[in-house]
Amino acid sequence: MRELTLGYSPCPNDTFIFYGLVNNIISSPDIQFKEVLEDVETLNQMANRSQLDITKISYHAFGHLFDRYCLLRSGGALGKGCGPLVVAREQIAIRDLKNRIIAIPGKMTTAYLLLQIFDPSFRDNVVFMPFHEIIDAVRKGQCDAGLIIHESRFTFQKAALKQVIDLGEWWEQETGLPIPLGAIIAKRDLGNNTIHTVERMVRESLAYACAHRDEPKAYIKNHAQELSDDVIDRHISLYVNDYSLDIGEEGIQAVKELFRRAEKLSILEKADLPLFAD
Repeated sequence: MRELTLGYSPCPNDTFIFYGLVNNIISSPDIQFKEVLEDVETLNQMANRSQLDITKISYHAFGHLFDRYCLLRSGGALGKGCGPLVVAREQIAIRDLKNRIIAIPGKMTTAYLLLQIFDPSFRDNVVFMPFHEIIDAVRKGQCDAGLIIHESRFTFQKAALKQVIDLGEWWEQETGLPIPLGAIIAKRDLGNNTIHTVERMVRESLAYACAHRDEPKAYIKNHAQELSDDVIDRHISLYVNDYSLDIGEEGIQAVKELFRRAEKLSILEKADLPLFAD
């Protein structure tokens, strides 16, 4: 039996999707998974060092790893109304952000890529920190604004912060496409047969969770101890959708558009390899 490392975050959408896989409800006689739970920026860096066989990753990071990894059709995070937000202590004009310090949840996050595509000048006044520390840092005045992701979009108002930019809304108005946030990728050298088997298992794990929604709750809650049941449910409802089961043609178009714009700004190099395994 082949053991493969499987990286994903403790966020509710990921633990929901992979519940069936890591609890051997969905299994294969040929593959065993060793799960690695880390925040997405840590997973980005681990994949950059080729430390994970299969992993959740930011689409921004995936854009740098085409030579080693390919995309899986299932398990990712794309959608509408779910993009990163820029928040601040006060309602300020977007133009005034150019001279303010913005906290960013990681250099390789899709959120940071979107901010640079929105306005490349913003890359000159950023500071990087873990995503779960950003709201508090903005609230305490350690930075002027913060780029928030994940469940932070449900909790920032409790810290009396104001929304300045909705990058997801901007992306949708610009392109008419869903926003590609997180991908599931696999090492190309695993071979097409193994990659397709893993892809099928991820899809079946998600389908199982959708059909037995109460069953994964304890597992999800165990990894999201600081989140209320309401925030967990809202998180899953927002980030797990039809694109998670299969990225589809519209999702593929969105990914290609994201990479095209990043290549135009020389943030990513143009890649000749295909997105998926053959």
